[in-house]
Amino acid sequence: MSNRRPTIADVAAYAGVSVGAVSFALNGRPGVGEETRKRILDTARELGWQPSHGARSLSTSRSFALGLVLARAPESIGSDPFFPAFIGGVEAVLAPRGQSLVLQVVPDAEAEIAGYRRLGGESRVDGVFLTDLRCSDPRLSLLTEIGLPAVTLNRPDIESGFPAICLDDRPGIATAVGHLVGLGHTRIAHVAGPTELLHGRGRHEAWTAALDEAGLAPGPVVESDFTAAGGAAATRELLGLAERPTAIVYANDLMAVAGMAVAHERGYVVPDDLSITGFDDMELSAHVHPALTTVRTDPFGWGRAAARVLLDLVEGSDPGDEDVTPGTLVIRRSTGSAPG
Repeated sequence: MSNRRPTIADVAAYAGVSVGAVSFALNGRPGVGEETRKRILDTARELGWQPSHGARSLSTSRSFALGLVLARAPESIGSDPFFPAFIGGVEAVLAPRGQSLVLQVVPDAEAEIAGYRRLGGESRVDGVFLTDLRCSDPRLSLLTEIGLPAVTLNRPDIESGFPAICLDDRPGIATAVGHLVGLGHTRIAHVAGPTELLHGRGRHEAWTAALDEAGLAPGPVVESDFTAAGGAAATRELLGLAERPTAIVYANDLMAVAGMAVAHERGYVVPDDLSITGFDDMELSAHVHPALTTVRTDPFGWGRAAARVLLDLVEGSDPGDEDVTPGTLVIRRSTGSAPG
């Protein structure tokens, strides 16, 4: 073949199929068998075929891109175990289908709203992922107003016209509390995420309900911000109490690992003096000392599911809500019997 850019006609000729079959396969649409789809995708990869986004956009009035706007400090992204894995799952779906992800990291909620307006007003994306849902989230009405399709991570607490990809945090937190109760702990504290975020509030409520079910009064709780610095500060506050807890349930691993470091600094032995649990099972959690007991979730799979559902929505389907597998407790060395 010459140095010209390969076309779908070239892919069809080399794969021994019709141009229509190539179009179906490359766009992830039904109409071709799995074996044929694999042969087409392999052929396209071998030939170095790349989609012509300009031609596709002109013919379909689509940008062939999805958007994700994150309101947080840019330097915090690298330390957040969730979003790199989630974005990896999104890209695993988008890349084979010739789609792109437009990521914007902005400093605050006001800039986030402006980011969505810009993405929708300039037709830079066909739809967006709505993460970090808030109580009575104003972004839902905004996206409806500007006509931008969306998929939400978890169900909002207000009416929504968008499909949701849902992870139920409650079983994981309940199992973590039950594990600690079974080890004899009765003073079980919680370092929560921000309660204006639905997943922060949900994990807090799950901790309270699990203690109530065990016949225990809720232990002390400190609201934090899901960061390592926030987790460390919250742990210092809890360990400074006159009647300190013997166990702490953290709303994510990042805060739990930071809390473990604070406990070591204060001379406490984990888990002999203090048991600690996290949430997420980030890669580092198995390699700290002692290894962290935590709730394992699948942000990569969550990203895959969210991307698939959002593309279906953009392409005219009417996908419903979808549940991903709830988190499961991974018991390691950071939890032990309550001190006598």
